[in-house]
Amino acid sequence: MPPEQPLRGIRVLDLTRLLPGPVATMHLADMGAEVIKIEDPGPGDYARSMGPVRNQVSQFFVAVNRGKQLQRLDLKDAAQREQLLAMVEQADVLVESFRPGVMDKLGLGWSVLKQRNPRLVMCAISGYGQQGPLAQQAGHDINYIGYAGMLAQNCASDGVPVLPNLQIGDLLGGAQAALQGILAALVAVKMGGAGRLVDISMTATVMAHNIMPLVAVNNGAPAVAGADLLTGGVPCYSVYRTADGRYMAVGALELKFWQTCCEVLQRPDLKQHHWQLGQQVGGADAMAVKAELAELFARRTLAEWSARFAAADCCVTPVLTTEEALQHPLFATLVSQREHPSEGLYWSVGQPVQFHY
Repeated sequence: MPPEQPLRGIRVLDLTRLLPGPVATMHLADMGAEVIKIEDPGPGDYARSMGPVRNQVSQFFVAVNRGKQLQRLDLKDAAQREQLLAMVEQADVLVESFRPGVMDKLGLGWSVLKQRNPRLVMCAISGYGQQGPLAQQAGHDINYIGYAGMLAQNCASDGVPVLPNLQIGDLLGGAQAALQGILAALVAVKMGGAGRLVDISMTATVMAHNIMPLVAVNNGAPAVAGADLLTGGVPCYSVYRTADGRYMAVGALELKFWQTCCEVLQRPDLKQHHWQLGQQVGGADAMAVKAELAELFARRTLAEWSARFAAADCCVTPVLTTEEALQHPLFATLVSQREHPSEGLYWSVGQPVQFHY
């Protein structure tokens, strides 16, 4: 019999929609919590219809709502609102992602909820936090990472920001920060403390994790977008196109890895061209060596380079597609195919945090 999940016995009421909140509560469910997702009786969570719908709901909705119980409540109706409040009395956590003030207007603000359950942890996820100059402004991931200085750094040498298909504001700023806050507050409650409101600003969280550009500012030389140490300014940390139009990721950041990489490339003459030996980040030598590596990698296919680097301890790896990653042995215990009641077979990526007993 498998061991009990660490959050078994924790009950979570999930009022969130789209991506940040649902991902946070999905991870809580993966760790054993009972999660009750509450939607309005109309369209419900907007994620239901985002993207192609095979039968009833989109794959987006399927991906972020596994392991949850689904329930419909009209929170504008007094009787159904009271039904939710009765559920609050038996819950450990309530998560919402409305615009600040909406819960108060519904009669479900923190002052009301904590009276019904003094040990409740309420988590409010919003773009800019419950207080402050932008609290009432609408926003999406692109806006949050733009304000936090992250998007300006996510670009190539032409300086044009590139939109990542990993929603950093939503997932780091929203889902992961919410998990952190919820679990910390639950520990406090379990140690005898009172419940509390966890206020998550997605933009503030991205700002707090924008470490390398902050370091550059503190060093007196703001990071040059697309040409800093980790964004393309050195040959030992970059991506290179292969003969078949694929890419290899070279992460030979430390000198020992770079020198091994040069051996595999059969270019021992490049071993001393490294930032730890004085090569200027983004400088002429760095760009010249990058150009030489680009020409080298263009001579062979992804498969050929992957085979050559497979036994070399130098952090050089293929850039996989999502389809390839799903099939890779690295994720054999994480990825599986599941059967959804209405949508059929789908790929599922499970809980990455492992607990060992």
